[in-house]
Amino acid sequence: MDNTKGSLFMVLAMACFAIEDMFLKKATTFIPVGEALILFGLIGGVIFAAMGRLNGEALIHPQWRSKPMLWRAGFEISGRLFFTLAIALASLSTASAILQATPLFVSLGAIVIFSEVVGARRWVSMLVGFLGVLLILRPGPEGLQLTSLFALLGTIGFAGRDLATRASPATMTNAQLGVSGFTMLIIAGCIAAPYTGGFVVPDAVTLACVIAASLIGVIAYSALTSAMRMGEVSVVSPFRYTRLIFAMVIGMLVFGENPDAWTLAGSALIVASGVYTVLRSRMVKTA
Repeated sequence: MDNTKGSLFMVLAMACFAIEDMFLKKATTFIPVGEALILFGLIGGVIFAAMGRLNGEALIHPQWRSKPMLWRAGFEISGRLFFTLAIALASLSTASAILQATPLFVSLGAIVIFSEVVGARRWVSMLVGFLGVLLILRPGPEGLQLTSLFALLGTIGFAGRDLATRASPATMTNAQLGVSGFTMLIIAGCIAAPYTGGFVVPDAVTLACVIAASLIGVIAYSALTSAMRMGEVSVVSPFRYTRLIFAMVIGMLVFGENPDAWTLAGSALIVASGVYTVLRSRMVKTA
C-alpha cells in the first residue's frame, strides 16, 4: 500500500470535487437544476462509457440490477439531487461544510446495518459531529436556513451510497461504476426538471461550465478510486476534509461568500470528529 500517493490522490479528488461544485453552481444560475443534472450526467456518462469501451469492457454489467446496486442507485439519485439543489440555492461553503458529515453518517449506518460494535468514545465523537451540523444549520425561528436542509439530505444520500458501494459487486470496473453513477444523475435531473423550471437553451458560457464540471468530475471520481485502492482507508480518508478548505476558498474568491463564526465552528467540530473517528478505528484495528 502506497499511503503517500493515496493521500495525494485523495487531495486531488477533493480539489476537483470542489471545482466541479463551483462550475455546477455557476451553471445553475442560468439553467434549471434539473437540466444541469441531465447534461452533467450525459456528458460524464459518455466519457466513462468511452473509457470502458477503450478497455474492452461491457457498458452494462450483469450485476447492475443486483440489490446492492439498486440501493446504491437510489441513494446516488437522492444524494446528487439534494446536494446540487443545495449548492445552487445555498452558499457553497455551507453546503460543503455539512457534506463533511458524510463519514459520520456512514459510521452510524455501519452500526445499524452491518452491526459494527463501537465504544463510548466513538459515540461521543459522532455526537460532537452532529453538534457541528446543528451549529451550521442553527435550527430555530431565526437561524434555520431551509436551503441548508438540502445539503443535509444530500449528505444522507451520499452516506447511503457509500454503504451500498461497500456491498456492491467487486467485479464491476471503475468505468462501469462511473457509467452507473452518472446515469443516476440523468434520472435525478428528470425528477427535478418539472419542479425546477423545465428546460432552457444554454448559452455558450453555461454549456462550457457544464462540460468543465463533467470533465473535472470524471477526474475527481477516478482520483478518489485510485486513492481508496492505493492507500490504507484509515490513512487516506482524513484527507477528504480538504474539500472543505477548497470549497471555502472558492466560495470566498469566486462567489464572495464570507462564512460566519457559527459555520466555521461547526465545520471545525465536524472535521475534528471525523478525523478522530477514522484514527480511533485504526487504533482499534492495530491494537
